[in-house]
Amino acid sequence: MKIKSIVMSALLALCAASPAAAASITINGSTTVLPIIQKASEHFMASYPDISIVLSGGGSGTGIKSLLDGITDVAMSSRDVKSSEIKLAAEKKMELTRTVIGVDALVPIVNTKNTVKDLSIAQLRDIFAGKITNWKEVGGNDARIVVVNRDNSSGTYECWKELVMKDAKVMPKALTQASNGGVAQNVATNPNAIGYIGMGYLNDNVKGLTIGGMAASAETALAKKWPLSRELYLFTNGKPEGNTGTFMKFMLDPKLGQQDVLKAGYIPISK
Repeated sequence: MKIKSIVMSALLALCAASPAAAASITINGSTTVLPIIQKASEHFMASYPDISIVLSGGGSGTGIKSLLDGITDVAMSSRDVKSSEIKLAAEKKMELTRTVIGVDALVPIVNTKNTVKDLSIAQLRDIFAGKITNWKEVGGNDARIVVVNRDNSSGTYECWKELVMKDAKVMPKALTQASNGGVAQNVATNPNAIGYIGMGYLNDNVKGLTIGGMAASAETALAKKWPLSRELYLFTNGKPEGNTGTFMKFMLDPKLGQQDVLKAGYIPISK
């Protein structure tokens, strides 16, 4: 008992002597929103050195679950909360508060060697459902299409399901990736692959497709002309206050956090 008391006293003394532990913000969730918050966290901690930010990905669903379980202060999400999550929050006497920090355009991508440049929503749906299985069916080469999908804890997957798939289901043989980066890398290394990513993950190693002749851009996404545009969120339990409230104000400031949204390749909501 004496040894246990000494150890406990030492732990309490260590916690009391650690200001970082008392002034930290834990943020978890969407890999789409992650690049924004990575940049913003560095920017924020440079301005507020007494507040540390602990950041991790895992997907929108994981972030919201962590918030509901009380193990994160802020959940990053590329989708809105589900009715089941709102119900669970009510059961736990929690109030999920939504803060929109930016806009994204979800972009279908193919390998740079693929000759296909444009698809319709209906063609995208049929490809991911396994009804169209060869690139020659949509004007490409005679090659089997390799579908790359996101895991079902992903907000990006939820948006694709809602905006593209409708009532159709993604084919069971689709390859599954846990992040936007994983999808982009897979498509970049497979000449017959197709996937979808947030606009901030577009790079020279993959080719973004147009939809019905329209290209994804800040202008088309903000005007909601791009059929796969979506808002990006940070969720908290109740109105953000204290250090979390300070961070939220930072994120919405046109000269601070909104610049980090832009630098990450997404669309700020205020300039």
